[in-house]
Amino acid sequence: MAITVEIPTALRRHTDGTARVTCSPTNLGELLAMLGQQFPALKPHLRDDAGQIRRFLNVYVNEEDIRFLGGDGYTFQDGDEVLLVPSIAGGTAQGGAARRGLAPPP
Repeated sequence: MAITVEIPTALRRHTDGTARVTCSPTNLGELLAMLGQQFPALKPHLRDDAGQIRRFLNVYVNEEDIRFLGGDGYTFQDGDEVLLVPSIAGGTAQGGAARRGLAPPP
């Protein structure tokens, strides 16, 4: 059984540019452990200090949020396509407007 894991551009600097990994974990815990072992620089971006999946890391299996498939309890199936999506945000509208010399939005 094999699954494919897509590594988004925002995380590839931690995987030496690797964009896709094929592996055979049974569940999400095993997947995160395998990725952390293969890419040590990626490991702190997957789990927090308590070992829980990072709050702002979303995991999709075949385009479905893994939380709706059973979360940690989901068992990967042969051919599953997994996408790791870190939430990326930046600044506030007011902060950006102030830097550009503009009035903040109403």
